[in-house]
Amino acid sequence: MGEFDSQGKRGNQTPRKTASAPSVSDAEFSENTQNIHWYPGHMTKTRRRMEECIKLVDGVVEIIDARIPMSSRNPEIDAITSHRPRIVLLNKADIADSAATARWMDYFARRGAKAIACDCKTGKGLNRFADEVRSLLSDKIAQWKAKGMGGRSIRLMVVGIPNVGKSSFINRMAKGGKARVADRPGVTRGNQWFTIGGGIELLDTPGVLWPKFDDPEVGRKLAFTGAVKDAVVDIETLCLDLLGYMSRYYPERLCERYKLESVEGMQPIEVMELIAKKRGIIMRGGETDYERVSVMIMDEYRGGKLGRITLELPEE
Repeated sequence: MGEFDSQGKRGNQTPRKTASAPSVSDAEFSENTQNIHWYPGHMTKTRRRMEECIKLVDGVVEIIDARIPMSSRNPEIDAITSHRPRIVLLNKADIADSAATARWMDYFARRGAKAIACDCKTGKGLNRFADEVRSLLSDKIAQWKAKGMGGRSIRLMVVGIPNVGKSSFINRMAKGGKARVADRPGVTRGNQWFTIGGGIELLDTPGVLWPKFDDPEVGRKLAFTGAVKDAVVDIETLCLDLLGYMSRYYPERLCERYKLESVEGMQPIEVMELIAKKRGIIMRGGETDYERVSVMIMDEYRGGKLGRITLELPEE
């Protein structure tokens, strides 16, 4: 489950309706995603600014997508944050597989990071945030108290790639309002600081972190979750890849949602056509409307209507 299996991919299929059925190989999928770039120039600037600002904070809040925890990270995050104490927020955990999320939380805990399963939009799970921060930084807080600095605020930098939920988290915690931290030593003017109460201040990332798109699997998984715009991928190919994955790992979710008896032994194109038939997404002459059914399935997956699904697991 940690890696996508080649079984059931489109390149190995012979569509039953060759006139209109989608048929794109994995190689062609990679070509479709070649316009998704990891901008090294932008990352160099971001890294430089973050290295300057990391000196101002006591810890880091890293936000990732609970459905694709590794693919929704920047590959250089550990080096960029100088191994500062870290809280990892597994955002969108409400539509991720809860058993898989538990494994990811253990994965990060074994690497010295606190992990919280949450939904940054609704705030679910974030009630634990302040307590977990204090637990993570308990030694440092004790040192402050010993030096007579017990009232010192805890400063955290918030990091995350685009569309992973960073803004939702900050808005939820700051209740939509930005507050400039008063001038004091160690606080650089002009940075985006937010006071969230409980003696905690957040510094928004001074720049944009990008995922490493040169790995086709990363691009594919980000496209599944909608972090990549559909305009730069083939939605039908993407949908068939998702159906192949779900048929292998979550067949019961497909059967329950689309009232199917079974998908065992079926190719993804056959599953797609069966779903289209069940939903009446048929063109004149009885042909499947592949684009419409693909859009519908992807929208329902991203909206959590197919159930709680995780697309990658920690390596054993």
